[in-house]
Amino acid sequence: MSTWSPSGPPGPAVAELLNAYAFGAFPMDDPDDADGSVPYYESDPRAVIPIDRFRVPRSVARGIARRRYAIRIDTAVGQVLDACADRPDGTWLSPRLASAYLDLHHAGFAHTVEAWDETGLVGGLFGVALGGLFTSESMFHTASDAGHAVLVATARHLASCGFVLWDIQMATDHTMRFGTELIPRDEYRARLHEAVGLAREFSRTAAPS
Repeated sequence: MSTWSPSGPPGPAVAELLNAYAFGAFPMDDPDDADGSVPYYESDPRAVIPIDRFRVPRSVARGIARRRYAIRIDTAVGQVLDACADRPDGTWLSPRLASAYLDLHHAGFAHTVEAWDETGLVGGLFGVALGGLFTSESMFHTASDAGHAVLVATARHLASCGFVLWDIQMATDHTMRFGTELIPRDEYRARLHEAVGLAREFSRTAAPS
């Protein structure tokens, strides 16, 4: 990974975060270094999920069909951020960075896709929308298949809103099941440049279940 010029404490402002994403960088904080600057990174290769070729494994489709979660958008942004940051093994999503993403949400750029059942919020994903780019930052689930429901709903929502680039930064074995591709940094930057120049809106209406 290469680094992008960092912010100064306590945390990045909205304009700084947007500039970083437009450049191709993303923040990852060190909660043990709260007095230092928030560092930014670029992964090479970059992991992206092709929106038009998103793949739903049969077992995932069956699990979602059984559970039938209600999908909502931007109704519990603070709760999703808190849940994503609540990791017993530590997290890059420090309190100051979570606060910065909440500022991004209030500015209209950070969004959540949420799974709900009769007990409440059981899964969620948050990310940043900039032009035709959506970059997934983190997700959580506390019920079976809730994370899958959120991921599938996000794919459908991005397609319906005309987004062209879905960045997940780094791949895992799990995300590869859904069609994740690894592309060189230069190719990602070229696609990013085209994507951020588009006029797209991440609607606040409910995403398709």
